[in-house]
Amino acid sequence: MPDGKANAINSLRSAGKVAMVGDGRNDAPALTAADLGLAIGAGTDVAIDAADVVLMNSRLSDVPAAVRLSRATLRNIRENLFWAFIYNIIGIPLAAGVYIHLFGWELNPMFGAAAMSLSSFCVVTNALRLNFVNIHGKKNTERRQKAVNKTMTVEGMMCPHCEATVKKTLEAISGVESAKPSFKTGKVEIVLSAPVADDVLRSAVENDGYKVTAVE
Repeated sequence: MPDGKANAINSLRSAGKVAMVGDGRNDAPALTAADLGLAIGAGTDVAIDAADVVLMNSRLSDVPAAVRLSRATLRNIRENLFWAFIYNIIGIPLAAGVYIHLFGWELNPMFGAAAMSLSSFCVVTNALRLNFVNIHGKKNTERRQKAVNKTMTVEGMMCPHCEATVKKTLEAISGVESAKPSFKTGKVEIVLSAPVADDVLRSAVENDGYKVTAVE
């Protein structure tokens, strides 16, 4: 029952912060009640609306990845705030002429304008370091590097809903790491973490009413 999950989360809150991962209609009350609600991208609309964070893929491995990314983002924000305060604590009195009588320091307006631009440059550059954060962990990255890629050609995908259906079907198969269908091209990019027969992939998609013309 939907209320059962929400009540369980409320009872667990006394022990600390509670996170909830769900993708179904019955998970919406629990996602709302939790301190952090995470919804699967291929889940129902009500679950996505109720969640705080929406995972674009349907992999549970993205849950710890989202936590790692959020921690790295918070650390980056603290670093930017620290250097911004230090920068302004030194720069604002210098621009105001406070140091002229103490040390004889004065700031040319041209250098002041350049210094403000430099501060923005430093903050943005530091934020861009998030692109180099390994959010999937070392073991997961090694496993992804060993993954096998396949391309499936599917006829009958007409809209994003069809994409979500094919994606959910394929990623439910054991050994399928991820699937990225495109109704515009009629192709599905499949990443396998373990060997899966082409007939298994073909049958799963055709059972949903689509026609598979090729698996490469």
